[in-house]
Amino acid sequence: MLSSKPQHNSAKYPPEDFDANITKTIPYYDSFHMESIKVVKSLPYSPHVWLDTGCGTGTLIHRAAGHFQNTRFLLMDPSEGMLEQAKKKLSYLPAGKIRFLEPSTTEGFFANIDEKPDVITAIQCHHYLNHEERIKAIAVCYELLENDGMFISFENIRPLTKKGTAIFKEYLRDFQLALGKDAHEVQKYLDRFDTEYFPITIEEHLDLLRKAGFRTVEMFWYSYMQAGFYCIK
Repeated sequence: MLSSKPQHNSAKYPPEDFDANITKTIPYYDSFHMESIKVVKSLPYSPHVWLDTGCGTGTLIHRAAGHFQNTRFLLMDPSEGMLEQAKKKLSYLPAGKIRFLEPSTTEGFFANIDEKPDVITAIQCHHYLNHEERIKAIAVCYELLENDGMFISFENIRPLTKKGTAIFKEYLRDFQLALGKDAHEVQKYLDRFDTEYFPITIEEHLDLLRKAGFRTVEMFWYSYMQAGFYCIK
C-alpha cells in the first residue's frame, strides 16, 4: 500500500519545475549529489546495483552514470510525474543500465526485486515522514541492501536550540532572497518548519540509523539545516 503522504519536494513544485526551484530553496543542493558520488567512489568496490529512492527527476543518477560504467541503476519515486521527467532525462542510457520501479514511497515499498543493491541513496526524500514511517523507511533500505553495502541519506535536521533554529531560518531567508525568491514565498517556506515537516536532530538521525542495524554510521556533510549520512550494513 502506498503512503498518501508526500515523500519528496515534488509536493511543492511541479515535476517540470523541480530542478530550477530546488537549487534556489536548499543551499548546496547540487553538492548533495556530488558528495554522495564521492562517498560511493571511496568504497573498495564498484557497485553492481544502485537504488535511488525518492529519485525525483533523476539528476543524481544522471550525474553518477558517467562515474560508474558497470553499475546498473534502479530508480523509484512516489510521483509518476517525477518518474516521467527522470525517464526523459535518462533516455540516453542503455536499457540494460537502468530500470524504473513502480511509483512508491520507501516505507511503502513491497515489490520483490531480484537485484540486491550495493548502494541505496535517499536524498531529501524522507523528511515528511513521522517517527514510525521514518523507522520503517530506514528498515526497508537496510533489508534491501546487500551485506557490506552503503546507504546514503540527506535529511533536514533540527538545530539543537530554539535560538539556533531562529538564526538558521534567517540564514536561509537571506540565501533564498539572494537567489531571487520573493519575500512572501520565502516566508511560506520557513513557516513549514514544525507545521508540515518535523525535523529531528543529527543525534536522533544517527540513533535511528544505528538501531536499524547498520554497523557503521557516520555524518559526512552538514550545511544550514541539512545533513548527509552514510551507513554500512
